[in-house]
Amino acid sequence: MKRWSGVYVWVPAVVVCLVLMMPSGAVYAEEKAPPSSYSPVVMKESFDSTMARMKAEKPEVMKRHMDLLEKRYDLSDRPAKGVAMTKGKPVQEGVRAKLPEGLTWEKLAEMTPEQIKEKNLWPAGFFPLPHPNHPEGGMVFPKFHIEEIKKQEGRDLTRFDLDFDLPDHLLPEFPPPIFLTTRLDLGDVSKGKVVTIDNFFELFNGILNPKQLEGLRLLVTPFPQQQFNQTDDRRSEKPSRGVTCFDCHVNGHTNAATHLVGDIRPQEFRHRLDTPPLRGVNIQRLFGSQRALKSVEDFTEFEQRAAYFDGDPVIATKKGVNVLERGSQVHFMAEFQALLDFPPAPKLDIYGKLDPQKATESEIRGQEVFFGKAKCAVCHPAPYYTDNLMHNLRTERFYKEQMINGRMASADGPIKTFPLRGIKDSPPYLHDGRLLTLEDVVEFFNLVQGLKLSDQEKKDLVAFMQAL
Repeated sequence: MKRWSGVYVWVPAVVVCLVLMMPSGAVYAEEKAPPSSYSPVVMKESFDSTMARMKAEKPEVMKRHMDLLEKRYDLSDRPAKGVAMTKGKPVQEGVRAKLPEGLTWEKLAEMTPEQIKEKNLWPAGFFPLPHPNHPEGGMVFPKFHIEEIKKQEGRDLTRFDLDFDLPDHLLPEFPPPIFLTTRLDLGDVSKGKVVTIDNFFELFNGILNPKQLEGLRLLVTPFPQQQFNQTDDRRSEKPSRGVTCFDCHVNGHTNAATHLVGDIRPQEFRHRLDTPPLRGVNIQRLFGSQRALKSVEDFTEFEQRAAYFDGDPVIATKKGVNVLERGSQVHFMAEFQALLDFPPAPKLDIYGKLDPQKATESEIRGQEVFFGKAKCAVCHPAPYYTDNLMHNLRTERFYKEQMINGRMASADGPIKTFPLRGIKDSPPYLHDGRLLTLEDVVEFFNLVQGLKLSDQEKKDLVAFMQAL
C-alpha cells in the first residue's frame, strides 16, 4: 500500500519495483536492443508504408550525400586531351580531391602523418567514401545501365529509395568491349552491345564451347538479391526477378555499380564497394577486396550465397537464394570468367614494359618512376602489375576516427592488390572508389608512402599508367 495525496491505494509489488528502479523524472521506455549480426526476418511495417516513407526521405538522403561529394571533389567534366578508354570515351584528368584553402599538395607532402592528423588536414576526398545511403546500403546501379536493362529485358533495377551518385563522365565507358584470351583475333566480341540473357547466345554461339556458353548464361541470368527480390523486403517498386553478375560486372568489366561489403558488422564499419573488372581473373590468385578467396570458383559461389544478401544466410533463404551447384554451374561460370582478357596495350612488350620505339618520353620517364622512386612495383610488378597479395596502407595514421554520413572512417585493413593492366578503363579507384582519377591516385600514394614526388614525376607517372 502507498500513500499519494492523502489517499491510500494498492499498488502491485512489481510496479513498485519498476518505479523505484527508474531514475527521477524518467518515462519508462523499452530497453534498446543490443547490436545483432542478423537482419530482421519479419517486416513490422507494410511494403506500401515502407516505400512511401523512403520515397519521402529520398530527396534529403540524396542531398546530404551529394553535398558531401561537392565538398570533397571537383566533379566537373574535364577530359584529358588525346587520352581515351579502349572504345574512345575520354579519360578525365586532374586531381579532383579538394584541399583546404591556402594548402597545397606540396605543403601537405612535407608534413608527417602525425602532423596531418593533429592539424586535421587529411584531404576530405581521401577519407573512406560512404555509400549514397550508408545506413541502408545495398546495390545501386548507374542510370545508363538501368535504362539498357529495362530496354532489353523489361527488368527494372531502379531503387525507390536512392540513386547512384557519381557523374557518368567519371565512370567507365558503356558498354565496355570484351576481349577473350582464346580468340584474340576477334577483337571486341561484344560487337558494341551490352551482353544480356536476350542476346548472349547469338553473340557467343560458335565462339565458346558448350560449358563456357552455359557459364555465360548463368552470369547473365537474374537471381534474387537483397534489394531486388519478390518479397515485401525489397527496394524496387514491383517484385523483382533479381540481378545478374553482369549487372555490376557489365560485359565482364565494370560499370562502377556500388554496394557494401557483406563481411563487416556493425553497419557503419562496412566498406563501400567499387565493382572491380573481371578482366584478367585468370592471372589472379586472390578474389574479393578483403576476403582473400582463393579461386574464382570460391568468389562466384560466395557472391551468390552471401554477398548478394549482406552475408546473412537467414535472409538469403527468405528472399530466394540461388544455391549454385559447385561441380557444374560454378565451374562453368568460372571457366567463362577465366577467358576475359585485359584490353590491348600496344605500347607494351611481351614482358609488360614499354617498347621504347612506341612510347613517349613522358611515359618512359613515368615507367622509371613507377619501378624506382615511387615504389609502385613493390606491389604492382610487371607484366600484369599485381603481386597477388594483400597490403595494409594504414591510412588511419593520417586522421582521427570520425563518422561521415553514416560511415565510420577508421582503419581499412589489408586490401587486395588489383592488377593495373588497362587501369585507365576502370575509374574510380581504390577499393571503395574514393579516388576519381589517376592523378588522385598519385597524390594519395605520394602522401601515404611519403614519396615527395615532383610535379613532373607525378605527370609522367600518370602518363605511364595510362599506357598500361
